[in-house]
Amino acid sequence: MQIGTAKGFCYTTAAIFQFIGYIVLVLKIIVPAILIVIGVVALGKAVIADDDKEIKTAVNSLIKKFITAVFIFFIPTIVSALFSVVNGFSDVEADYNICVKCITSPNNSTCTNAAKAK
Repeated sequence: MQIGTAKGFCYTTAAIFQFIGYIVLVLKIIVPAILIVIGVVALGKAVIADDDKEIKTAVNSLIKKFITAVFIFFIPTIVSALFSVVNGFSDVEADYNICVKCITSPNNSTCTNAAKAK
């Protein structure tokens, strides 16, 4: 195994990263959806209660949940952007790209081919 090459660590462990990718894919869709649904339900309860203070609290809570949901959805993109600016990153970029493709897009042909090469 040559770390930092196209056939390095990420290539040999592609099946594991692909599994993690499926988990990340499900979580980045389900968690934000749950947060938004919970916020909307709380807002609905506040509107039905017809209490201005409760409505204001529920709206603020919904806004916070929405911002958190957007952040959770974009975590893989943010992490990828941070790694691309790390000094010396180009030394391991070929290997890293396989890991990223397996985590951010588990059905990607690069990841699938690497996982099947076992």
